[in-house]
Amino acid sequence: MKISKVLIPLALSLFASEAAGATDLLYLHWTPNWDAVKYDLTLSSSDFFHSTVRHQTVYMSDVLLPEFYVKKIHDWSWQARPLDFDGNPIGPVSPMKPLKGPGKIIPRNAPLPRHDVSHIRGGTLLYPVYSYVGNPGISSYEIEVLSDYPENVNGTARSIYHIGGGDFPYTDFYDEPPRFGTWYWRVRGKDENGNPVGEWSLPQRRSLSTEGWTIGLFGDSITHGGGRVSYGPNDLAYSYGYYLDFDTINLSNSGDTSETMVERFERDVLPFHLKYLLILGGTNSLRGGVPAEEVIGNLSAIEQKCRNHGIVPILLTLPPINPASIEKTFQEPTEGNWQEALAKVNAWIRTRSHIDIASAFDETKPMPVDYALDGLHGDVRAKKLMAAVINAHIREFVK
Repeated sequence: MKISKVLIPLALSLFASEAAGATDLLYLHWTPNWDAVKYDLTLSSSDFFHSTVRHQTVYMSDVLLPEFYVKKIHDWSWQARPLDFDGNPIGPVSPMKPLKGPGKIIPRNAPLPRHDVSHIRGGTLLYPVYSYVGNPGISSYEIEVLSDYPENVNGTARSIYHIGGGDFPYTDFYDEPPRFGTWYWRVRGKDENGNPVGEWSLPQRRSLSTEGWTIGLFGDSITHGGGRVSYGPNDLAYSYGYYLDFDTINLSNSGDTSETMVERFERDVLPFHLKYLLILGGTNSLRGGVPAEEVIGNLSAIEQKCRNHGIVPILLTLPPINPASIEKTFQEPTEGNWQEALAKVNAWIRTRSHIDIASAFDETKPMPVDYALDGLHGDVRAKKLMAAVINAHIREFVK
């Protein structure tokens, strides 16, 4: 079962018709509230005769507005208010500000790739995630992963991976295979009939070398990154690797079970010639009803594989989950005996070479909503706590 985050359907722009022939877009960004799931963006204009107020719900702290606002940039103002999962305000609305100034004109009607964070501590992923701001009037997207930068950025290119519009209506794309070397990716929007809207985004370069790494992170989506329902691994505030005092290569894959971690170990871990491997896995298995004994067997197998190849395994205890929150956000049930099974696995881990990150939480209760809104992944507070425990104990293993 692949769960990495809640994939939020596109909030179709209220101004789709205005964007149909656009060549310029207006990019607007504000400081994120890491407790927010979404924002109410208010755009307003007034003159002597009338006033206009428009609302949009956006799921990131940035948005692309249609060309109409480029032409009327002096006439409009904006403000944003953070909202929770149910749409309730969780903080004050920002002051009303003119679009002129913070608004940046983008001379391309295309999705805008967000900044590449793969070279920032905690951001280097074996399984990359491509994140972008959608352009107006979009119903779905198509993604291309390219072997080379295309000679014609508006035309066809040599694609090594392609997913067509209609299949992917989200603004975070989790690439399926592990990626090494150098590659590029780009995205294009489509309307509700599957027709292209605007152009391809300019290709974004990605690269990953297997050389120079000492410590790896190996796990599922809890380690891969993301949280607070709307945020993915590109948002490093939700990755505990970002808060560590040392560099790591993130070899995790969202949706992994303890079994799939065993299966991909040789392919995904050995090429990096690591000395140490932090291992956090089994949560998806346990909540799906896999017996604790089977998860323990899989973690033991990963331990042995590490030792067979000269890698020091460092198991991490499993933080609690919250079945009610998982049901609310993912509409998925959790096995009724999850707490007993998780306790069995953690008791075994505590007999091995381990770091006890679960001790940062109350293991007798479900994970509080303040720490993991979706009940599973851990938000900023939880990821900071996990990293703090690792930082405090890593020198017991790394000499």
